[in-house]
Amino acid sequence: MASHGTSAVFGVERSLAGRSWRWRGGNMDLGESHAGMAGLEQDLVTQLLLARGVSPDDIERHRTPTLRGFLPDPSAFRDMDEAARRLAEAVLGNETITVYGDYDVDGATSAALLIRLLRMLGHEARYYIPDRLLEGYGPSGEALVRLAEEGSSLIVTVDCGAMAHQALAMAHDAGVDVIVVDHHKCSTELPIAAALVNPNRLDESDTGAAHGHLAAVGVAFLLAIATVRTLRDRGYFETRPEPDLFALLDLVALGTVADVAALHGLNRALVAQGLKIMAKRENTGMSALIDASRLNRAPTCSDLGFALGPRINAGGRVGESTLGVRLLTTQDPDEARAIAGQLSVLNEERRAIEAAVQEAAEDQLASQHNRSVLVLAGSGWHPGVIGIVAGRIKEKTGKPALVIALDADEEGRGKGSGRSISGVDLGSAIIAAREHGLLVAGGGHAMAAGLTVAPDKLDSLADWLDERLSGAVARAMEERSMLLDLALAPGGLTPNLVETLESAGPFGVGWPAPRVAVGPVRLVKADIVGKDHVRLIASGRDGGSFKAVAFRAAETELGQALLHGSRGRNLWLAGRVKLDDWGSRPQAELHVEDAAWAD
Repeated sequence: MASHGTSAVFGVERSLAGRSWRWRGGNMDLGESHAGMAGLEQDLVTQLLLARGVSPDDIERHRTPTLRGFLPDPSAFRDMDEAARRLAEAVLGNETITVYGDYDVDGATSAALLIRLLRMLGHEARYYIPDRLLEGYGPSGEALVRLAEEGSSLIVTVDCGAMAHQALAMAHDAGVDVIVVDHHKCSTELPIAAALVNPNRLDESDTGAAHGHLAAVGVAFLLAIATVRTLRDRGYFETRPEPDLFALLDLVALGTVADVAALHGLNRALVAQGLKIMAKRENTGMSALIDASRLNRAPTCSDLGFALGPRINAGGRVGESTLGVRLLTTQDPDEARAIAGQLSVLNEERRAIEAAVQEAAEDQLASQHNRSVLVLAGSGWHPGVIGIVAGRIKEKTGKPALVIALDADEEGRGKGSGRSISGVDLGSAIIAAREHGLLVAGGGHAMAAGLTVAPDKLDSLADWLDERLSGAVARAMEERSMLLDLALAPGGLTPNLVETLESAGPFGVGWPAPRVAVGPVRLVKADIVGKDHVRLIASGRDGGSFKAVAFRAAETELGQALLHGSRGRNLWLAGRVKLDDWGSRPQAELHVEDAAWAD
């Protein structure tokens, strides 16, 4: 893997945001010479790939990520063949199948994928999405038994079930088969199931474990491949066409990005190909969702995380939990437009609720400044937004954060959601806390977790997590540098550069978007737009100038320095370059994440 540079870039050991600047890999300082950029494009993309851990002899496979290049044999995963056999058997026998999904984007897209697959196979499946407030996360035994009583002989849980020991035992006693398709961390003892497909099983094969970064929708896609292969072997397609599984990749892309799954290896190929499918707008519901998000172009990876995903999530967070699955499976354009519009309204409601909870949570930060893991709790907080708020707090503080809505159920227990930082496995810590008797329930993966806690255990939980994770948090924060891929003069910030950098994507967790340093510059203009965004116009000695914006930065040390302390001083600005295509001619702009004095 490419190593980070040992010397500080431009000698910046402490930037305006308090970070040192290091090269992610190599030194791509274009300096004053930005002419002939086209000749550097191939080398620049190669450099970006090397800096993200690609070995030199594997560059071409990663330069254009395809499923052919990254897809494993689904049979390498534990229980995959048994799951495919049982699902194929249900199709052949025309059994009643219910897909039981989670209420977030990964759950909605996973459920929609299997429903659409079965529809392609000539089979109409039912679905069940629990209500976040009334039923909570994961399958409940009562719901599974009720589905069995209503005629379902096979239930497939997606994005949930790996830790549902009691619920699956009840389903087993009721005589219904359950296939679990999940990606959350498992305990040593697995629940009773007809099959449990999860790359994060502790007994997973080496190939399966290597794909532990898959979102549940990615695992569901592998199950779709295995099921079609099983049906092919049984002659099912001798009289009917095989389904086009590539048509399902838009769902895989949306669920993978919105669940913040690491975008390397197979995930990167799934998202890259899924974006191409999404651009065709062949999925009626997805097309309506794109329109409701006011996108007049093909969606990008960031659109999935910041525009499409939040709308699907809004149904499960503050509205009706089934809206996402209904939208992504409908073939009626009128129904799709209506649901997409409803989700947009709910998303605005979610924003207002989220802002109130975030303000209340931030009021508690001062009392926890010595904590390595922030545990913030309050009565009346909406459980539907606590995960988003935890993510915001994590970004603001650089520490893992748990946000807990107290009195969230009839027994007065707290429902919590956590977000972690790279290098700190929060999911494992939550599972250990549950086994330690500190939690009623809990689970998750490295970067995100959920829990249920009794109020009288809250302080003990906070102390226990602080002690367990303080070392990992300290190490992670010590390594918190601004990693740069490229440095250039302002004149080099062009639309062609943006397109070249984007060609090394898609970018996300585990495959970070390129960060560039531009300068030295002087700020021609600096003001506040919106609530707390800092808008800039910068110019350099080469005569080049560009627009830049530092989001949610007005009240930070960085924002204040840009607004008030930079007059007459030279700066390096660092961040990610984007294409501003609002005007008649596209222009490159910089989304500023950090800055440092250049004089």
